[in-house]
Amino acid sequence: MVLVLSDAEIESVLDLSSLVDTVGSALKKQASGAVERPERPHFRVGTDANGAGAKGTAIAMPAYVHGEAYYVTKLVGVHDGNPERGLPTVHAQIALTDAETGVPEAFMGGTTVTNARTGCLGALAVRRFAPEAATLGIVGAGAQARWQARAIATVTSLSSVRIYSPSDSKRECAAELADEGLPTRAVETPRAAIEGADVVVTATTATEPVFPPDALDSSALVVAVGAFTEDTQELDPAVFEAASAVFADVPSEAAGIGDAIAAGVDAEDFVSLGAALADGRTDAPPAGPIVVESVGSAVMDAAAGAAVYRRAREAGAGSETPL
Repeated sequence: MVLVLSDAEIESVLDLSSLVDTVGSALKKQASGAVERPERPHFRVGTDANGAGAKGTAIAMPAYVHGEAYYVTKLVGVHDGNPERGLPTVHAQIALTDAETGVPEAFMGGTTVTNARTGCLGALAVRRFAPEAATLGIVGAGAQARWQARAIATVTSLSSVRIYSPSDSKRECAAELADEGLPTRAVETPRAAIEGADVVVTATTATEPVFPPDALDSSALVVAVGAFTEDTQELDPAVFEAASAVFADVPSEAAGIGDAIAAGVDAEDFVSLGAALADGRTDAPPAGPIVVESVGSAVMDAAAGAAVYRRAREAGAGSETPL
């Protein structure tokens, strides 16, 4: 019997605070090589018969953390035109499989897991590099903007969250987070979101920089989670030039996204975020902004998916069905 979990059922059992530690542990293991994480293919989908006019990008993401009971395969679709259809930009499904026997254990909605584990990355970056952060500026007003704010709020006390998007979605996002108890307001320009912020999060599908680099505080932490291909870019090269250090969840893949290409940043220039989490250092970083790029790792999905599965079993959530 396979346990089937909807995104709504997943959200009902999700404990974001504990998931931060779960994702952090997985990233540390990834940095030490204690995982299996094949390269993930990207391919265009929804083209015409000649291969033109792609409607979206499909991604396959398998991973296994050594010693764990399960491995995960996640399938993702990214379709930038979906908001106009009243649909989320990202859809995902996760298959959880017994690592010893290969028996299917669960099939679950992957959108909430993806959003939550990516939010956890922002929280881990804040806890490691800006633990006293009080002001958060977010460019983007989609699901990931919400999850970044929620997760970061589990590791620091936020006194102000500012949301910018070129559309009216910023007001809906700010209102939703305010209703959840976060001190959030919508602002009218990227500069208004960024200036004076201790932490800046970019969570967009942009193809060019989303905020003026001179608005960035000299000691800010920048967490960029939107760019994932060579055609997507959120950060101006000047942000990298001013940075005291640049980190990535997967340095080899982060070097291939638009942010890094535009700035001339190679894989060797990125420091592994997992290694930084594992080093245990608490000293202050060098002067200058810190940049953390996230392209997403299936290792995070493996850890988060297994954690959600266990909590669902304990709570009696989901439904069982034979394949």
